[in-house]
This record gives sequence, structure tokens and C-alpha cells, in this order.
Amino acid sequence: MKLRIKSLVFLMGLMGAGAAGCLIAEEPQILQVSGEEAIAQDYSHQRAVDFLDRTSRAWTNKYKCFTCHTNFAHLIAVSGLDKPPKYFQEVRNELDELVQIRWPEKGPRWDAEVVMAAMTLTVVDRNLGKPLSQSAKIALDKMWQVQQSNGGFDWLKCDWPPMESDDQYGAVVAAVAVSAAPRTYLRQKQAWDGTKRLETYLSPNRKQELRLHHRAILLWAQSLQPRWMTQKEIDSTVAELIALQRPDGGWNTPSLGEWDREDGGVPDLATSDGYGTGFAVFMLTKAGVKRDSEVIQNGRSWLKKNQRQSGRWYTRSVSRDSRHFLTHAGTAMAIMAMQNDQENDEG
Repeated sequence: MKLRIKSLVFLMGLMGAGAAGCLIAEEPQILQVSGEEAIAQDYSHQRAVDFLDRTSRAWTNKYKCFTCHTNFAHLIAVSGLDKPPKYFQEVRNELDELVQIRWPEKGPRWDAEVVMAAMTLTVVDRNLGKPLSQSAKIALDKMWQVQQSNGGFDWLKCDWPPMESDDQYGAVVAAVAVSAAPRTYLRQKQAWDGTKRLETYLSPNRKQELRLHHRAILLWAQSLQPRWMTQKEIDSTVAELIALQRPDGGWNTPSLGEWDREDGGVPDLATSDGYGTGFAVFMLTKAGVKRDSEVIQNGRSWLKKNQRQSGRWYTRSVSRDSRHFLTHAGTAMAIMAMQNDQENDEG
């Protein structure tokens, strides 16, 4: 009886401490995404990082898979910070397990999973200043195995743009993976041959046919390794991105690719959103647009003024209004766009 009383007293003490915000931490969860969420009173880079970190951990726990819009995006975004957040390593460990244990046992779910894993792990290793990890090497080697004879990749086409709608997206993601990889790896025969095939796939004519969104990703690849775009192509892509900046300083995701909505609705080409703005600012800075330029400053100003109370930036689905998980990727893009801003709340 005394033991039960002591346990009850201890539990009440923990509850009281939790109410004061001391000991009990809420378990990570996937918050419902809504455009009705209030705008935050002040901008906080750390609140954005915490939101994405917790959401990624919750997604990985619940679904046991990796997605372009949430945990892949999370690992890329937060690995560039001076100090990775609380759940980063746990999510990274899950990706290592996917590549090193699940793939040998059951195989990858899709070729897209292979390319995204290769790009994410390679970029993360580079961001952390570490040598190419075993998981990254396995994923890169697997990427060349699933590469098609024309140099491209059979991508997921689920009508979930901008990430899962066409094969061209897979090619530009692979270009980022290649560009982030160390030269010692790229000298290996399978990597050398695969890169040459990818360069053939991304011919000048095909690059002209790419959606602006995908061409802009090549600006990122080009910043890591200058082999993907001519100066004329860089200048043209930068000019197109800048021309789409809205009067409020933001960008609009549907305008970056002119995708048809799967639900039959009319695309909103006017409203600035988190993904479009974070994406444009990040890619423009990778292309060499100065951080103190008016276009970048106005874009960052929009991000500071439109962060939601949870820490995220809302982005309406480009496809259908049942779920808006592009908000997670938009938050990752915003974090990358803002993480080097000397005016953010981390100083």
C-alpha cells in the first residue's frame, strides 16, 4: 500500500512538472495540415526545425517508409545545420537500415526509392563533412543498377507533383546525387559510365523541355559540380524564376511546373506558398544570386511573415485537397533557404 501511495505521489509530481513544461515531452506526431492555421506572431528558425524534426520522426515511426515530401526532405534540410536536431540521427539510422537490411532481404519498393536514398545520403554526408558512408555507397551503386539504358529512371507517376509525376524529376535528383558524391567514387567504372548516360539523358534539347521546377534543381546540382548547365541555361533559368516572384515577395508552386490538378480543380497560380518560396530562394542562391539582392531579401521577408504557429509553412497540394504533405517539403525548403540568414533568431 505504501508503495502504491509513493508511486502515486511521484506520478503526480511528474504531471505537475509536465504542466510547468519541465519533464514530460509530447510524443512526435503528424499534425493535420490546414491552411487555416494562424500565422506565428514572430519568425523562429528553431521552431521550424523542431516541427520538421518531430514530424519526420513520427512519419518514420508510423509508416515505416521514406517519402520525398517528409523524411527524405528532413534529413537533407537539417543536416546542413550547425547542430542536427533531436531526432535526426534516429531517422538517419532508419534510412541506413532500409538500405543495408531491407534492400538485401526484400529489395527496394521502387526505383525512385533508390535514387532518393542515394541523393539524400550523399548530400547528408557532404553536409556533415564526412566521407561517403557505406549506406550512401550502396545506394549510389544500386542507382546505377536501376538506371535505364537511355540514362534516365523509371519514376513514380502518382499525380503527386512536383515530386511524383514524371521521369524527368528522377533524372535531376540523380544529378544532385552525382554532384554531391566525392570524386574518388565517381572515378569508379559504374559511376563513370552511369554519369555519362545521365548526361546524355539530360541533353540540351531535353533540358529545354524540362519543367522550370526541374531545371531549377539542376542549378543545385551545378553548384556542387559544374557539369550540368551552360551559362546561358543558368541565366535563362534564373530569369524565369525571378519573373515568377509575386508582388508580396513569395513564389507559387503550381506556376513552377504548370501541372494539371488530379482532382479536376483549377490550379491556383496566384497565391504565394511555403514550398514555392523556399524552393525558389534556395535554388536562386545556389545559382549565385546574392543574398543581399532585392529578390532574395523579399523572398526571405515573405517566409518570415508567413510562418505558421506550429513552425511550418503551409503549401496547398498541387494535385488534390485531401492531404497537403507538400507542406512538409515546403518547410524543409524554407529551412534551407533561411538557415544562412544572419538575421534569423539564432543570430
